[in-house]
Amino acid sequence: MAWYDEAVFYHIYPLGLSGAPADNHYEEPVHRLKKLEPWISHIKDIGCNALYIGPLFESGSHGYDTTDYKKLDSRLGTNDDLKEWVKKCHKSGIKVVLDGVFNHTGRDFFAFKDIKEKRENSAYRDWYCNVNFGGNNSYNDGFGYENWGGYDLLVKLNQRNPAVIDYICDVIRFWVSEFDIDGIRLDAADVLDFDFMKALRRLANEIKPDFWLMGEVIHGDYSRWCNNDMLHAVTNYTLHKALYSGHNDHNYFEIAHTVKRLYDMAGQNPLGLRLYNFVDNHDVERIVNKLNNRAQLTPVHILTYTLPGVPSVYYGSEFGIEGKKEKWSDASLRPALNISDYKNAKKDNPLTALIAALGKIRQEVKALSYGGYKELLLTNRQYAFSRRLDDENVIITVNNDDNPAWINVPAEGITSYIGALSGKTVQTENDRLNVEISACSGDIWLPLKDGEKKYKPVKVLKKIVEKKAEVVDNKTKKVTGKTDTKAAASKKTDKKDTVKQEETVKIREGISYDEMTVEELQAAILQKMANNGPVTEEMKRTVYENTHHGSLLNWVRSFR
Repeated sequence: MAWYDEAVFYHIYPLGLSGAPADNHYEEPVHRLKKLEPWISHIKDIGCNALYIGPLFESGSHGYDTTDYKKLDSRLGTNDDLKEWVKKCHKSGIKVVLDGVFNHTGRDFFAFKDIKEKRENSAYRDWYCNVNFGGNNSYNDGFGYENWGGYDLLVKLNQRNPAVIDYICDVIRFWVSEFDIDGIRLDAADVLDFDFMKALRRLANEIKPDFWLMGEVIHGDYSRWCNNDMLHAVTNYTLHKALYSGHNDHNYFEIAHTVKRLYDMAGQNPLGLRLYNFVDNHDVERIVNKLNNRAQLTPVHILTYTLPGVPSVYYGSEFGIEGKKEKWSDASLRPALNISDYKNAKKDNPLTALIAALGKIRQEVKALSYGGYKELLLTNRQYAFSRRLDDENVIITVNNDDNPAWINVPAEGITSYIGALSGKTVQTENDRLNVEISACSGDIWLPLKDGEKKYKPVKVLKKIVEKKAEVVDNKTKKVTGKTDTKAAASKKTDKKDTVKQEETVKIREGISYDEMTVEELQAAILQKMANNGPVTEEMKRTVYENTHHGSLLNWVRSFR
């Protein structure tokens, strides 16, 4: 058991939140990070005790084209600003995890600049993958190299080079000694070299007690990355997808089957596979844009906070703001916000109040962190399960229907329960808990022993109704009430494209995975999925949305 097992995370993309310019001209530092300090009290106020923030270090643009791993991005301030930020978080009881972008660097990184200058004579020519002095690239440097995601801006590091491993380990030691951070989220972990991650885990075990390594893994068998030799946890994209599509389709079977598959992968142990649960982040659309009925925000968040794994909130989503992906930019997913604009949100905004209540409950009820998972009831529109720790049995009930529903489940030997969100006290009969759950709602039922109320209910279940969510205009940084009306049309188009692609792609005979094209790898993954059970349209769409060859290679190899 470690601090991260009881964590409730808040996620900040600092360049966006602070309103930093999109391009870095490496000018005098602007202390934007200091201006974000009021967010620390907000983070604590909504029940979060850990912060994932990043990318933070000097880069040319969006933060993932790192140019100096040991210097805070000048658009955010100085290293002293980051030291103070972490100190203030720690003083408020908030752990701090930074983004570790170690798969690639930017072109202004010292090693790459040395190659540009000295070419074959550079001592760093082997720091990057497949440097070819007989080729060229889109910047016309007169040599080629392997990039990340098709972008020559991102030069892929050679993680099998001992000098690169030593350098990155030195960077992490610097971050701990200089800033006192508590962990790292590894960007693009699903394409990092496994031996490289093992080296980082050995370092993590040495530098600080309970230092946490969490990896961004999109698909595949999570246990390949999350184990005693590599990462402590991985991003739970599988559940992320199931949470919104399971509610949109009124299909709790998708969510429950996803949870069962992950729990089996964990060996029926809530800590056997540590997962970072989320409903949105800086790379995907906001949850309000993904739900057909925004009243479903209530059961979605109840599940996020009560299913196995640690929950997280992406900045602004606790207020219900919108953010849709744009063709050439993620800027709309990473807006500038002023916390003073939301000073009354916990009182006036039902979603903010709900998330704050869930954060408080999560920290108080240890069964939600350590308790075993057991499915109690499952229909298309109702779902109930328990989290049991010793003699403490917590029951979670959710309803995605537009009408109230009665849920009757085993009480597991408890004679009375109290709803942590509703405040209702219910006596069990014949060892059954029989409760009515409002439309698009849910509750967390905590056991009462001898009439003693161990937990004080928060009573915040005001109905979140279907309405236009707030949108941040990325040019003016103003909050408006606009809603994109093209979402339904785009979903229809996606389905047509999925079917068309599925019908036309054929895998060439006798070729290895490495030789396959992106389209062939996608087809191979779908074949393996079909061997394990029915493949839904949403599952197909998720496969086709991943167009990174390296990520698809790891995904197809992860099937057992």
